[in-house]
Amino acid sequence: MNPWVSILVMIIETLATVYLLFVILRFMLQLARADFYNQFSQAIVKITNPLLLPLRKVIPGFWGIDLACLVLALLFHTLIAEVMAVLSFASFINPGLVLLWALLGTIKVATWLCMGCLLVIVVTSFVAPFSSHPALLLIRQLMEPILRPVQKIIPPVGGLDFSVLFVFLGINVLQRVLDIFAANLSLVPVIIIGY
Repeated sequence: MNPWVSILVMIIETLATVYLLFVILRFMLQLARADFYNQFSQAIVKITNPLLLPLRKVIPGFWGIDLACLVLALLFHTLIAEVMAVLSFASFINPGLVLLWALLGTIKVATWLCMGCLLVIVVTSFVAPFSSHPALLLIRQLMEPILRPVQKIIPPVGGLDFSVLFVFLGINVLQRVLDIFAANLSLVPVIIIGY
């Protein structure tokens, strides 16, 4: 690959990853019923609204699930993957196949995001357990729907919450399953965010 093209690919991949993270966070905000007045929530909303609001006019929500947000994540990921394919291999790839790859990649990015949030929760529970920083409050709200069902089964023991450990394990298993599907679909990691 031409070195200049390589630099362009790196820039596109970085910016696309950041935007995809914002779209996934927007979906998680709605799913977790997180505080939309939190300053970080407001930033996520402002960044995602320009592309999300037009989609919402044609794709309604369903059972409290923001389908437009999911469609935006998949379409955006598919488009970026095709751009990366053209830059990397000078050709398009079957859009149907790329859409499946994008689905796997988007789920993989969401799992990495959850792991990052859980890591923040674990670290701050030791160094700043009573912090009311807006970012920490938002992260706790986002992870609560994932942690709560596990905490009902595995309550804290001696002040230690082992639910995070089991959620980490569950996410690792999910990532392995995604990797199996990716291998079966001959996913090309160079063009898919998350791989």
